[in-house]
Amino acid sequence: MNTLSVIVPCYNEEAVITESYSRLKKVLEGIKTHKTEIIFINDGSKDRTAEMLTDIAVADKQVKVLHFSRNFGHQPAVTAGIHCCESDLAVIIDADLQDPPELIPDLLETQVREQANVVYCVRDERKGESIFKKLSARLFYRSMNYLSEVNFPLDTGDFRLIDRQVMDEFKKFREKGKYIRGIISWIGFKQVPFLYQRQARFAGETKYPLSKMIQFASTAMLYFSKKPLKLATGMGFITVLIGIVYAAYTLVGKIVGYTHALSGWSSLIILITFFGGVQLLTVGVLGQYIGILFDEVKDRPEYIIDRKDNC
Repeated sequence: MNTLSVIVPCYNEEAVITESYSRLKKVLEGIKTHKTEIIFINDGSKDRTAEMLTDIAVADKQVKVLHFSRNFGHQPAVTAGIHCCESDLAVIIDADLQDPPELIPDLLETQVREQANVVYCVRDERKGESIFKKLSARLFYRSMNYLSEVNFPLDTGDFRLIDRQVMDEFKKFREKGKYIRGIISWIGFKQVPFLYQRQARFAGETKYPLSKMIQFASTAMLYFSKKPLKLATGMGFITVLIGIVYAAYTLVGKIVGYTHALSGWSSLIILITFFGGVQLLTVGVLGQYIGILFDEVKDRPEYIIDRKDNC
């Protein structure tokens, strides 16, 4: 019999974890074609999430729990779940129930029908999210496709089904700042979409405020594209042209007499500000890439596991 694991990263989810487990368990009990298990990853939660997950694992031996030594982030948590998974198939889903667990049988059916390695879920509708978040997400995915050398599916998250072949290839990636949905797209094989309506959070607060969204977008962009460096080079070339044109304009003006020494202060300040801004922007982009290299060279582990339940 084939096996299926459900990978669930958790951070401060005490308000929803019982309901999340209950709905997942009910769905998995209805799946007769696969032997199933749930892998919860406690990402250094500061509330009662760790205690509640341990209680669940004690009562249900089909539940595995990995407890991180501290909060390492959502992507390392998902990575740990994939590293721990030994099943033929895995579904990645968040604990907040925005992605309905009841869709898992449909994902399995799609995977079998299409003989796909990946079934990625595309958000046809995003309930309970602000207009700003919807617009920023839309802009992010389209910007990523423009900047990256790989085309990513639009309006997708980490909610997806992946098979053993994809998991084995994923384990070969050693980079620390993982953008998992990007890596899975980069791996290739047969990947098919599955449209669904994303729900509002069942309870609790979002773990992706604006600051974390910006950090996540920055990691995704810098790890999957060299175009920011090319854009910085292009901007540098354009500013040099502007400087040459302005110098020629000033020189000719001196000769012909349509410029005056004392009347150029405003334009001079504008040019200094413009050139200075371009230089700082270019240095900033270079600094981001150097920071990534620094983190990779240190080769620290992505996560540290404090203890395991049923593993």
